[in-house]
Amino acid sequence: MSHFLATEQTVFKGYLQVDGYAGYQQASNKLVGCWAHARRKFKEAIVSQGKNKTGQVSKADMALNMIAKLYRIETQIQSLSLEERLYFRRTHSRAQLAIFKQWLEKSAQQVSNKSALGEAIYYSLNQWSKLIRYTEDSRLNIDNNRAERAVKPFVIGRKNWLFNHNHRGAEASAILYSMIETAKANGLTPFDYIEHCLKQLSYADCDLNSLLPWNMALAKT
Repeated sequence: MSHFLATEQTVFKGYLQVDGYAGYQQASNKLVGCWAHARRKFKEAIVSQGKNKTGQVSKADMALNMIAKLYRIETQIQSLSLEERLYFRRTHSRAQLAIFKQWLEKSAQQVSNKSALGEAIYYSLNQWSKLIRYTEDSRLNIDNNRAERAVKPFVIGRKNWLFNHNHRGAEASAILYSMIETAKANGLTPFDYIEHCLKQLSYADCDLNSLLPWNMALAKT
């Protein structure tokens, strides 16, 4: 396995879907925003405002309704081809995004940027170029919830990762976790997949490309 890691380790170049953490700005990748994070900010604003006794729809509710329309479009186009999905995003999604952007800019002038609602509005505005990037490529998702669900078990058990005594150990663990989750995403059983990789790597003429999870998944079909 160490031979596999040493020979196949490369620097990823492409889209990287993340939240608004400033550290990601140092990455050389094309950043894609996550609408789940933007939506969460408005949900937090509703909680901070307390129970609405007036019966009127709050600005945070308005924002959530507009974001929900973006998600409904994604539900509708889920079964379409990549070309059809891109067309719907460029027409329907971008039209809805334009309406939301106009609302955000107007609302930003009406609320304090130090309030929870203001923070939610300015977060979306500051991340806007990244939040709309999913409409550029039909392979992209509107959020990175799938990735967050995949890493959740490791986040819960993060105290265990303290046993990685040095950088190399932590790096090796991260690579192994990535392999396991990628195997699961491609319908493979992680234990069987790792066992197969270790066996094949013992042969001098091993084809490393054939061991990639998506290639093994295709071979099974």
